[in-house]
Amino acid sequence: MEKNNTKQNIFISEEEKTLNWEEIQSAFKKNFGDEIYTSWLQKISLIKEYNDYLILGVPTRFFRDWIVSRYLDKILQQVRNFKLSLNRIEFKIIEESKQNQNNFKLDEITKVTEIKDSILNYNRLNPNLNFDSFIQGKSNDIALSYSKKVCEHLSRYNPLFICGGVGLGKTHLLNAIGLELKDENNVMFISAERFMYHFIKSIKKNDMVNFKDFFRKSSVFIIDDIQFISGKESLQEEFFHTFNSLMDKGSQIIISSDRTPMKLDRVQDRLKSRLAGGLVVDIETPELELKIKILKKKIEDIQNQFKENINLSEEVIAFLASESKTNIRELIGVLNRVVAFSRVNNRELNINDCKNILKDVFSQIRVITVDKIQNIVSNFFNIPLSEMLSQRRSRPLARPRQIAMFLAKKMTSRSLPEIGRRFANRDHTTVIHAVKTITRLSEQDDEMKKNINQLKSLLLE
Repeated sequence: MEKNNTKQNIFISEEEKTLNWEEIQSAFKKNFGDEIYTSWLQKISLIKEYNDYLILGVPTRFFRDWIVSRYLDKILQQVRNFKLSLNRIEFKIIEESKQNQNNFKLDEITKVTEIKDSILNYNRLNPNLNFDSFIQGKSNDIALSYSKKVCEHLSRYNPLFICGGVGLGKTHLLNAIGLELKDENNVMFISAERFMYHFIKSIKKNDMVNFKDFFRKSSVFIIDDIQFISGKESLQEEFFHTFNSLMDKGSQIIISSDRTPMKLDRVQDRLKSRLAGGLVVDIETPELELKIKILKKKIEDIQNQFKENINLSEEVIAFLASESKTNIRELIGVLNRVVAFSRVNNRELNINDCKNILKDVFSQIRVITVDKIQNIVSNFFNIPLSEMLSQRRSRPLARPRQIAMFLAKKMTSRSLPEIGRRFANRDHTTVIHAVKTITRLSEQDDEMKKNINQLKSLLLE
């Protein structure tokens, strides 16, 4: 057994066939596209090649974090096309030489223009997402009301923090505020993900001065999905100073997130305090009446756009609204599916038709999250959640932790790196090991198999 393990860790000799990194880079460019390749993958270098894993070099910690969170699974898939025995990738941070940094020096005006043009290309305000097209109900009336008040009295509620689940209208409100204020103000509307993209790009190009100047000159700063900065320390540091600079000059700040400021995971306490220091408003899950109004408005829009009649009875509309349990995006998806079926069959649908068409959608149990898995597993084994997520490796903690990772991989759509981060920032290889271990034990141990089945039943209730 030791002999086999030793063999796996021996560096491949020169006589053996090694990877052609230039060939792999060409595959990256073809499969990821020019922009992603030029911005991220081109700077990855091959440091060492082992039989079952690679060590790749990247210029900075942020560079590594970005690649791991966005592209790692696809990169591993690509390199395995060239060498099937590879099953993991490790990254080593190597500093860029001053010569490489000098190659990025550009004229100051060109640098600012580049940032500005890129912002415009990715973050144009959508003219259709205005206040008139936002459908009001009990679940969102407070958020809508204060969004309008911010447009009337800048800096009265600062920052305005809008939180709520996926697909409930946060981005719509942020976009509507931007449209309302853009004529008389310097409005910056950007997602947190895109903010990070420009931050890292500016670090790579030694261009932080222009980055700071560009993002701190707006009189209205709107940033979407701030939860994306979770765990990214340097990005949080830069956003903290950007936030303070904008507040000091009296700029209005509007922020959206999928949770309240104090519930943001792995975000600095001082930043949470700043985010919660203005007005926090919540968008709740839409009630039945609102969902019916949304469906009717969407049907009207489809009829106006395609110049055709859509025959859905009041009963069918009420059925769709009552059965769709999660968010507005799912609700619109359900409607589009029913409308498409009605077009193909050229007939009016009844409730039974809709049940058959949507049986796979409406039979789904509520969404299972990593948080839910962690809580149920810790309760099942009667251990504190904080202990299960700690760095301690004792068997009473390690085995439940592995089971939770196994269930997270099998029952959610989260990637291996994402799951690892939710377990005290562990590496994705730890998750792979946990999945393999629990899979093997559940096949060999009846007690483990029983525990896994019981936990699955609890999660699906």
